[in-house]
Amino acid sequence: MLIHFFEKIRAYGVPVTIRELLDLIGALEVGIVHADLDDFYALSRATLVKNEAHFDRFDRAFKDFWDGVTSLDEIFGEIPEEWLRKIAEKTLTDEEKAQIEALGGFDKVMEALRERLENQEKRHQGGNKKIGTAGTSPFGAYGYNPEGVRIGQAENRNNSAIKVWDRREFKDLDSDREVGTRNIKVALRRLRRFAREGAADELDIDDTITSTAQNAGFLDIKLRPERRNAVKLLMFFDVGGSMDPYIAQVEELFSAASSEFKNLEYFYFHNCLYESVWKDNRRRNQERMSTYQLLNTYPADYGVIFVGDATMSPYEIAYSGGSVEHWNAEPGALWMQRVLRTYQSAVWINPQAEDTWRWHQSIEMVHELMEGRMFPLTLGGLTDAMRSLS
Repeated sequence: MLIHFFEKIRAYGVPVTIRELLDLIGALEVGIVHADLDDFYALSRATLVKNEAHFDRFDRAFKDFWDGVTSLDEIFGEIPEEWLRKIAEKTLTDEEKAQIEALGGFDKVMEALRERLENQEKRHQGGNKKIGTAGTSPFGAYGYNPEGVRIGQAENRNNSAIKVWDRREFKDLDSDREVGTRNIKVALRRLRRFAREGAADELDIDDTITSTAQNAGFLDIKLRPERRNAVKLLMFFDVGGSMDPYIAQVEELFSAASSEFKNLEYFYFHNCLYESVWKDNRRRNQERMSTYQLLNTYPADYGVIFVGDATMSPYEIAYSGGSVEHWNAEPGALWMQRVLRTYQSAVWINPQAEDTWRWHQSIEMVHELMEGRMFPLTLGGLTDAMRSLS
């Protein structure tokens, strides 16, 4: 069974290897899960899937594999009888077990389930015999029977089912969809460089054991600094004008980045980077930071992320005085080049749909300035951007 399961997962594009399959088999052999499909799902996903972006593919493969079981002979032939008995032991009270024995025993219940599934061809609700819902039949959903087999129910109601065989529904985690805060965090985690920083307040188990052994068995507790993501980032957010439709997406990106990166500094600009930036949009005319000062304040080991749709007049990029808000003494392109010369790791995240980029001359110009390092604000785009930064 596991070989076919393994092949199904690979067919859906999950890059699982024989090593992961052997790990799963080893986990099953030592009894980490027993006769529970939900537990097996959690174990197999944790063992076989090494990248969160592949969760959706795994879920669809898992569902397809179990939906692909076409007959009860196939089901009962693949699942060991001891698994089914363990489910009964786990879910029934002593009184309910006694009732089952009085009615013919566990074998009788499973045989009846086989016969009724083979003979029934349509949905049935209520009643006490067919497989259906809201009744007292031993087989179905949302009803009650102490020797029941739950089928097609999303959750437990009476805690009295012998066998849970629910239809699973999975939420997509698609690399091409526009992303929410959770998915953004998943993508940003690709950019990690861990280091131990700060006060020594985390227990170092290995060093404690070694020191205690060397201290004739007297406990010698050792501490170490917490392990943190040491990546340092500068983020520049385009605000106003054509960026207004993307406020919600950009806010989600900012929220995710703030929680993922402790060494994060952010600034705002409008359309193109010029001689100054700001941190408070309400006071942007009174409180600005010189771009030269920024370049001299933050060292070259910072990574840079620009966030903007890059949709503007080409004059704003290429000419002095091209800005729509003020007289810029030097072209925006020149300031972009200065930043990119200082910070070698830099990307541009564009919330505008990628298939529209080619219709905007300004996007093409920024794309060229970034030497191709412009990525869409999708899970796949953010993943590629983090890979470019690392």
